[in-house]
Amino acid sequence: MSLTVDGLTIDDVRSAVAAGSTTATALAEKHYAKIADGDAKINSYLSLSRERALEQAAKIDAMAQRGDVLPSLAGVPVGIKDVLTMRGAPATAGSLILKGYRPPYDATSVSKLEAAGAVLLGKLNCDEFAMGSSNENSAYGPVLNPRALDRVPGGSSGGSAAAVAADFAVASLGTDTGGSIRQPAAFCGVVGVLPTYGRVSRYGLIAFASSLDRVGPFTKNVKDAATMLEVLAGHDAMDATSSDQPVASYVKALEQPVEGLRVGIPEEYFGEGLDLEIRAAIERVLDKLKAAGCVLKKVSLPHTKYAIPTYYVIATAEASSNLSRFDGVRYGLRDAEAKSLSAMYRKTRDEGFGPEVKRRILLGTYALSAGYYDAYYKKAQQVRTLLTQDFLSAFNEVDVLVAPVTPTPAFKLGEKTDDPVKMYLEDIYSVAASLAGICGVSVPCGVTKGALPIGVQVLGKHFDEATMLRVAKAVEEGQRSV
Repeated sequence: MSLTVDGLTIDDVRSAVAAGSTTATALAEKHYAKIADGDAKINSYLSLSRERALEQAAKIDAMAQRGDVLPSLAGVPVGIKDVLTMRGAPATAGSLILKGYRPPYDATSVSKLEAAGAVLLGKLNCDEFAMGSSNENSAYGPVLNPRALDRVPGGSSGGSAAAVAADFAVASLGTDTGGSIRQPAAFCGVVGVLPTYGRVSRYGLIAFASSLDRVGPFTKNVKDAATMLEVLAGHDAMDATSSDQPVASYVKALEQPVEGLRVGIPEEYFGEGLDLEIRAAIERVLDKLKAAGCVLKKVSLPHTKYAIPTYYVIATAEASSNLSRFDGVRYGLRDAEAKSLSAMYRKTRDEGFGPEVKRRILLGTYALSAGYYDAYYKKAQQVRTLLTQDFLSAFNEVDVLVAPVTPTPAFKLGEKTDDPVKMYLEDIYSVAASLAGICGVSVPCGVTKGALPIGVQVLGKHFDEATMLRVAKAVEEGQRSV
């Protein structure tokens, strides 16, 4: 039997390789053929790691031939967002300033996937330094949405979402700083997980905002997401922010019913500006959860209106600090014409950074500057505490929250590039969870009349990904019965 790559899940791959009905090598080659045939249009991959992938696939095939017990991701073709390091592979972060840089080490998340048997196909396109909500800020061209080629795939992990949606990978890794996994998952009609801050190691992640950045998976269904998260989660001595909280069996948790769980509906997420078709789709989700035995309860997150300005002060301030390391001295682009060190710094950064990255560096530098630190950065941190307390109070009353991921479906390419504020407002339902450090998942919950995917967001308590995924699974099963 020969498997088609379309719609393949982790279970499909592992079962087929274990049964000998296909090989990991054949599946890798089929994915590369599909990428060669279709990705010139989508632009999801920036580089391919064929030699490493086929070497890993051969190891998995040898294990299968010997009858060894296969690891959980045996032979599964996976793509990696290009802000995560892979030994010897380009790591551009979607920026010209890192063109030609090949790190000598793997990110912890990358090495964990490979240790679990994953076949790493290559590096995926993204907004430059993960700064964007549309994947139009990449120095290597925008990614197109496979579900509607005139639309954006979302950002910043647009390449990661698009690759899974287009069947160029069975799963992928992305990062989420203010919505960069959940929003592209919603726009492309796939599942995307934001783990609790500290749940998945950030070692080997090219930083944007260190108190916000998180690594998480994109998959085709909730069970695959649980499988990926189980592999990725856990303490890492290489990351000082990594938590030593025990890791649950997320896959086993999916078997538990949702009956009796309390589902919160945050009033502030259903106000003016929410697309009517998205509202209707989420109301249907809530009806299905109620029918499955969940108890629905309205809750309030009163400081939600401050989430966007708070996020864009904190994130840009941290970006200003983190991106100061890209100066043309140690790695990546260097201006060769400059006659002095300071001129080399200026010219390298001017040529290497794109307009959105420059905008955020300027905003962050201003917020941290003498005389403004207390008025902006310190105040934003205080409001962040209030936003976190909102969620903690809500979770005293409910087990999870269910809300929209985005105010609109995927918008057209170029529609919002001239208006940064309008673009930033795309993150209105996602940044508060990022600031609070809680976990979340975006699950497909229907399509618009124009056939654009709609996602719903399930938000969980700190380190309670198990309950969050149980509810996400119930949402997914509810869609099958529609």
